[in-house]
Amino acid sequence: MNSEKYIGLDVHQATIMVAVMDSSGKLVMESILEMKAATILQFFAGLRGTLWVTFEEGTCAAWLYDLLEAHVAQLVVCNPRKNALLKYGNKSDRIDARKLAELLRGNHLKAVYHGESGVRTLRELARSYITTIKDLTRVMSRLKALYRSWAIPCAGRDVYYTRHRAEWLGKIKHAGVRRRAEQLYQHLDVPYLGPIRSALLVALIQTPHRFRTKRQLWAYSGLALETRTSTEYRYVEGQLRRSKKLLSIRGLNKDHNHDLKALFKAASITASGHPGPFQDFYQALLGKGMKPTMARLTLARKIAAITLTLWKKGESFDAEKLKPQAA
Repeated sequence: MNSEKYIGLDVHQATIMVAVMDSSGKLVMESILEMKAATILQFFAGLRGTLWVTFEEGTCAAWLYDLLEAHVAQLVVCNPRKNALLKYGNKSDRIDARKLAELLRGNHLKAVYHGESGVRTLRELARSYITTIKDLTRVMSRLKALYRSWAIPCAGRDVYYTRHRAEWLGKIKHAGVRRRAEQLYQHLDVPYLGPIRSALLVALIQTPHRFRTKRQLWAYSGLALETRTSTEYRYVEGQLRRSKKLLSIRGLNKDHNHDLKALFKAASITASGHPGPFQDFYQALLGKGMKPTMARLTLARKIAAITLTLWKKGESFDAEKLKPQAA
């Protein structure tokens, strides 16, 4: 007798709706659990057989994954963007939990990586850093917008520096506007965390072995091209043939880690502007007639590919091995 059970969890802030199915797809149990560790573990301790569990990625996903990982045979944190079947038909907590259990039983779920708990502290620090940088970028944009709104030219970066602050504030004659600028400057006084791109890579990727090839890393980082084709086949004199000219739409994939894409993009911009092998690589691409935007994308892919290879092998970067050829 097959003792496998497929469990779908519809997770909310205060409760979890649970649906349990057997290997034949029969619903054998439903329950509503309070969002407490002791209650959740007590429920799973009362289940028998091989337990397969799934729930969608969300606010509590990391906490719930760490709680259940050691108590079930297989745990899948699924990508809600890929669960299109949940959007069809009636919707409720009970229906969603049943659909998740059914999709898990049919192996139709796209998993979100949650494998490395050892870098959890680093990941939280990285999120704090990324949030701080985004907030500071918004403040800098608002500060320049304030000066421009009063017809004060503010090109360049001098407007941000502490040593020029009194000079720039003196250009604002209105007391209320000057006070607003002072408050924006106070936001800029958050201590700078320094260049920690390597640490961010570890926090965001966790382990290089989750990517079999560089193309999988490109897709995860938003650097891969997606091609959508239509009308691939047609009949010619009664014979099925594939069209030689396919109608296709190309573009960068949208479902990706935006923080990682921004990291590789920033690294490519920095590398292309400083003398060295990466700048030579970038200039060689431009020399072949490639547009600057596509050249920077190719350079970002090159940096990502080298990072993945060296990380897997545990080696250091050797600039002499970098040749100016397309990635």
